[in-house]
Formats: sequence, C-alpha cells, structure tokens
Amino acid sequence: MGANSLIALLHGVKCMGQNRWLAKCPSHDDRAPSLSIRELEDGRVLLHCFAGCDVHEVVHAVGLQIDDLFPPREIEDGRGKPERRPFPATDILRAIAFESTVVLIAAADLLAGRPFNDHDRARLVLAVSRIQAALEAGGIQ
Repeated sequence: MGANSLIALLHGVKCMGQNRWLAKCPSHDDRAPSLSIRELEDGRVLLHCFAGCDVHEVVHAVGLQIDDLFPPREIEDGRGKPERRPFPATDILRAIAFESTVVLIAAADLLAGRPFNDHDRARLVLAVSRIQAALEAGGIQ
C-alpha cells in the first residue's frame, strides 16, 4: 500500500511537497492537522503525529496494520535471497568460546569424579547444540 491509499482514509489532508502531507490524526480529536505523512523512494510510508500518538494507534484507527506502511518484498523461489554472512565472525567466536568453557567445566567435573545431575546434563547438551548452531551460522557446517 502506498501513501495515496492511506491518505484516502484520512481527513484534512494538505500536500506539503513531493511525497509529503499533513492530515488530521485519526487516533485523537484533531482540530488542525498534526499527522505528518511521507512516502520514501522505496515505497515505505513514514508517519509522525506531533500530538504524540503512537504509529500503532494511528494505523489501527484507520483499520490498517504496520505492515501496510511497507511495500511487499519481492521474493524469488519463495525463499528470498539469503544473507551472505548474517552474523559477524567475532559474535560467533564469542558464543563458541563461552559454550566451550561450559564443556570444559563439565569435563573437569567428570575427570574429578563428580557425577552430573539432570540440570548439568541438560546444560552440557545445550552447550553442544549452541556450538553446532554457531558453526552453522558461520557457514562451517
């Protein structure tokens, strides 16, 4: 949905320039236009009520949802284009380092003859699964 579809639902609309409007805010009793509307080049619609209404209140008042302010994204093959490296390597290494410390503590306890309780076993399994997930996020597995 573009700005024109939203503007059709509003009252007291005034054009303020290319892709910019003022209108009466539908979420409060507005006597003078206090809602700023702007459509960006990529199709996103920005709203700001100078009386302090939240954007969620504004779109709800005209029967829309926040998603309606953003153009639909084109998705190829139903999956979209995956991000090449969605997580920085330093974040992945920090996660692996922390979880490997948990594994080290468990190994030390095991070597010292201290038995694992159910909580210890569950935490060790979680550490291993997090290490695997970190490797996958880094494209290693």
